[in-house]
Amino acid sequence: MPDTPTAPVIHGNVPGSFARSVLAERHPALIEKVRAAFPYGPEQHRALDALLRNTADGVIEPLGDGAHDRERWEAWGSEWFGASWFDAPFLWAESYFYRQLLGAVGYFTQGAWWGVDPFRPFKQAELDTPETDAELGAVDRLAEVSVAERERGLLLGALWGNRADLGFRVTADGDEPGVDTQLVADDSDAFWAALPQGGGATVSLVADNAGRELLADLLLIDHLLDSGRAARVIVQVKPYPYYVSDAMTADVVDCVRRLTRAGGAAAEAGGRIWEAMGDGRLEVRAHPFSCAPLPYADMPDDLRAEFAATTLTVLKGDLNYRRLVGDCLWEPTAPFAERVAYWPTPVVALRTLKCDVIVGLEASVRDALDAAEPHQKWRVSGAHALVQARM
Repeated sequence: MPDTPTAPVIHGNVPGSFARSVLAERHPALIEKVRAAFPYGPEQHRALDALLRNTADGVIEPLGDGAHDRERWEAWGSEWFGASWFDAPFLWAESYFYRQLLGAVGYFTQGAWWGVDPFRPFKQAELDTPETDAELGAVDRLAEVSVAERERGLLLGALWGNRADLGFRVTADGDEPGVDTQLVADDSDAFWAALPQGGGATVSLVADNAGRELLADLLLIDHLLDSGRAARVIVQVKPYPYYVSDAMTADVVDCVRRLTRAGGAAAEAGGRIWEAMGDGRLEVRAHPFSCAPLPYADMPDDLRAEFAATTLTVLKGDLNYRRLVGDCLWEPTAPFAERVAYWPTPVVALRTLKCDVIVGLEASVRDALDAAEPHQKWRVSGAHALVQARM
């Protein structure tokens, strides 16, 4: 990393902060939401009760002796065992909560609930809504507009699809943000310029959410392949359930199937994606570091080599952004390029703003946002988005 200004690491021990609200409000609500989603037995209910008490009043406990990933989590941050959930770095505490939640419902334990995604009902519900039907039906209209308008629409669809983030909606008030919200940074032209038609590019897309967002991601990927802007696309997903709605391989398959039965242009795109997966032009990968509570600056050498072998990396969503630039209270005008200088390829971030972390804004944009929304609520409201690139 180059010499750059430091910033405070985000913790959940600041009263009134977004991080504290996640730990104190969203996580307990999620435990109850998961409990109600499946007919778990007494063992799972006892474990969920214990996790609920522990996250409210207890300290962070290490994984049990038989846990398959105990050593991995010890390497990722054993110094936080025994600390309050609110005193550990927010990124670490939030990630470890999800690991403990999976343990409570028996996801990693041989038995009846082994490998059962506790978030699957929420993900499935996203694929079977009138909103999803309308969005997929709108794909037909893309053939009626210019190529430039079509590409703009597909990129913004993948960007704003993040509004369907299920974790964000567990405790969100009101309706989803409207379509008239504006981008606070827009490097879309740099994205398309990096992928000229016929250039033989390999694109790595680090996915965020399943459901409606992943449908939009797949439609963008289909266009990249079908138009010749990319010869190959690699989708990086999570190896196990994470952050409520984060995409796994099973979610990719569910979304491809949803496209193929949508009818019209969406179904045609689904068919092309199915074929691309079969012939290797579209590959799905799941690296263990995808679920690490650490910034991407600490990624292992094998994952760095995977990214280095591609033309361009696209990272979707808030969690990937936090890990990309560092989960700190940066000054919003801190240069994006400096924060991601370590990345081995050109890199593009697509996200809606639903956490405190933000860099790369013009001072005038920051000032206007601060003036319009007291207490910097624009950072976490989901009403703003960005496309940031470092080429």
